[in-house]
Amino acid sequence: MREHIVYNDKYILEMMNSLVTDQKPHAVCVPFPAQGHVNPMLKLAKLLHHKGFHITFVNTEYNHNRLLRSQGPDSLKGTPSFCFETIPDGLPPTDADATQDVPSLFDSTKKTCLAPFRELLSRLNNTRLSNVPPVTCIVSDCIMSFTLIASQELNIRNVLLWTASACGFMGYLQYRSLIEKGLIPLKAGSVTYVGANCDFELDLLKIPGVNCLHDFYMSYLTNGYLNTVIDWIPGMEGIRLKDLPTFIRTTDADDIMLNFAIGEVENARNASALLFNTIDDLENEVLEALSPTYPPIFTIGPLQLLLDQIPHEDALSSIKSNLWKEQGGCFEWLDTKEPKSVVYVNFGSVTVMTDEQLVEFAWGLANSKVTFLWVIRPDLIIGESAILPPEFVFETEKRGLVSSWCPQEQVLSHPAIGGFLTHSGWNSTMESLCGGVPMLYWPFFAEQQTNCWFCKNKWGVGMEIESEAKRDEIERLVRELKQGEKGKEMKKKAMEWKLLAEKATTGPNSSSYLNLETMIKQVLLSSTT
Repeated sequence: MREHIVYNDKYILEMMNSLVTDQKPHAVCVPFPAQGHVNPMLKLAKLLHHKGFHITFVNTEYNHNRLLRSQGPDSLKGTPSFCFETIPDGLPPTDADATQDVPSLFDSTKKTCLAPFRELLSRLNNTRLSNVPPVTCIVSDCIMSFTLIASQELNIRNVLLWTASACGFMGYLQYRSLIEKGLIPLKAGSVTYVGANCDFELDLLKIPGVNCLHDFYMSYLTNGYLNTVIDWIPGMEGIRLKDLPTFIRTTDADDIMLNFAIGEVENARNASALLFNTIDDLENEVLEALSPTYPPIFTIGPLQLLLDQIPHEDALSSIKSNLWKEQGGCFEWLDTKEPKSVVYVNFGSVTVMTDEQLVEFAWGLANSKVTFLWVIRPDLIIGESAILPPEFVFETEKRGLVSSWCPQEQVLSHPAIGGFLTHSGWNSTMESLCGGVPMLYWPFFAEQQTNCWFCKNKWGVGMEIESEAKRDEIERLVRELKQGEKGKEMKKKAMEWKLLAEKATTGPNSSSYLNLETMIKQVLLSSTT
C-alpha cells in the first residue's frame, strides 16, 4: 500500500507560516448539494480548519435556506475563520423542504455553477473587500468537477472528495467499457416488472421518459440479463450487472445520469489528489487498482472518527449539516432499552418508496416482534405524505418509535442498537461499521447496490432484501438479523471492522490520520509551480 509519512500538527503549522506570513491558507470547500454529500464535506472542512486553514464552505442557495430552517437562523454564522457562502444551483426557485430531483441537479450544477463560482472566488480574492486570506486551494466534491476549471484558471490546487465508496467509484469507471463491449445501454424489448401486487410486461420504448430513474424504485430483470457476471473488474470477481451502480439501467445512450457518471469519474484524473472516506483495510484491492491511473489517492476515513479526536469544546462543534429538523426524544427512548435490542431503520435522504412498500415494511417489522426505531422522512413516500396504518401503530406502540429525522451517527453508536435496516448508502454503511452494527439492506439507486454486494460478499456484515419489499421476507430477515446464526456472524464481523476503523483513525500514527497530514503537506500546502 501507499507509504505513510509523518507530519505532525506543529510541522504543518510551521509550513503554513512559512508560506504566507500572517495569513492562513484558505480552502474553499464545495459539496454536491445533497445530504449525503454535505455531511462528509463539512467533516473534512472542520478537520482542515483544525489544522490551521481558513475555510469558506459553499452551499447552494436552496440548501443554505434548508439548513437555516432545520438548524436555526444563526446556525450558519460560522466564525471569523470558518465562513459560509452560497451559489445558485441553476434550478427554478422553490421553498420546498425535500431533496431536489437528482438528474436535474446533476445536469444543472454541471452546466450553470461554474460562472457564479468564479464570481465567488474573485470576490474572496479581493482581500480589501472580503477581509479573508487569498484562496490557496479548492476542496470540492468529486461530482462538482466544474471547480477544476476554476482552479486551473487561478493556478491553485483542487482536491476532490469522493463521498461514496471506492468500490462504487470503480463501478462507475466500468461504464465506458460496458458501452464499448455492447453490454449497455440495455436493449429495447420486453422487461418483467415485479410490482407490489402484480406482474406484467412492459416495453421500455413505449413508456415516455423511462430511463435509469425508473429503476430508482422499480426493480426489473431483462430475461435475467442483469444477472450477467462481469469478470474483469479488480476486486469485484463475481459481480453482476445488477450489482453495479444503477445508472446503467437505461435504454438511452444519451441518458443524463449515465453520461454524468462517466464524465465525473474521468474528470477526477485532473485533480491534484483524490480523497476517499474509507480505510485501506476495507477496500484495499480496489484502491490499489485505481492508483496507477489517478492522481495521488488518500484514504482519510472514517471522517467522523478523525473528527472525534478534536476536543468537543472546539468552536465548530455546534455547526451541523442536517437538512431536516431533528426530532427530539430518540435518545431518551433508547436509554430505556436493553443493549443490542433495537433495530434502527432509516433509508437515507434520497430513497423514496410507494405507500404499498411502506405498509409492507411496517408489517414486516411488526410481525418480527423486534423493538425498533424507524426514521420516516416527510418526503419518503412518492408524491404524498407517509401515513402508517392505525393497526400497525397500535400493534407496535410499546416497542416501536417513529421519528421524522435524528442524528444517525450518535444513534448507531448507542449501546441499545443491535441492527440497522438501511438503503446501503456509503455514509450509513461507514457509520454502521463504526458502531459495530450489522445491517439489512434494501438498496435504492446509484452505488448502493455495489455497497450492498461488498457488504454481503466481501465484508460479511449484512444481508439483502431481494424482493420488492414483501412483509414475509422482511419479517424473516429482521428476525435473522437479531436472533439467527447468520446475524451472530455478522455482528462479530461488524465488531472486527469497528476495531479496524478505530485503529485507522486513533492517534498520530494511524493510517487515516497520516494520510490526511501527508495530503495537506504534499498537496494543499504545495505550490502548483
